[in-house]
Amino acid sequence: MKKQIIIIGLASLIMITIFYLNPSPSSIDSVSLDSYVENEREVTEIEEIESAEEEVNHYIVDVKGQVNFPGVYEVEEHLRVHDVIQLAGGFLEMANETAINLAQKISDEMVIYVPHLDEEINNTSTDAWSPSQDEKKVSLNQATVGELETLPGIGPSKAAAIINYREEFGKFKSIDELTNVSGIGEKTLEKLRDSLEL
Repeated sequence: MKKQIIIIGLASLIMITIFYLNPSPSSIDSVSLDSYVENEREVTEIEEIESAEEEVNHYIVDVKGQVNFPGVYEVEEHLRVHDVIQLAGGFLEMANETAINLAQKISDEMVIYVPHLDEEINNTSTDAWSPSQDEKKVSLNQATVGELETLPGIGPSKAAAIINYREEFGKFKSIDELTNVSGIGEKTLEKLRDSLEL
């Protein structure tokens, strides 16, 4: 009789030990679900960051004149002239800082020229950084209807079509994309190419 009681007691003790050492399936499922949700959240956050990075366009800008490190820089499109000057090491001591529009948004292929204090500045143009010293180019991504109408062969309807395209599809990625606008073909594009920038 005592042996039976001892055997039953040992069996009960073993069962209790097994029960406490092995977690229930529900707790395992709960931990697995939490891990899955956390992993999904991390993946989503990474994808959002990568997507945001892909949307940032880069421009090539040529910095010349009285800066510490003149040269060609690849910069993000949202920067201003002031930011690019800082990337180039800032102004030299004899730089004519008042000749530069530091608040101007940059554009692709822009030349930022910082003149020497002794240089004569053309009073009719206070912006020494313009893409061409001879003529001002029209920005496809920033121009108003009125500015677009100054281009050869672009009237009110085509100017409005360019603005509508920009609003619908976002900023132009290249000058060649202009042919996607209704009413503008290859011949028109070639006439406009030298007068345009992004």
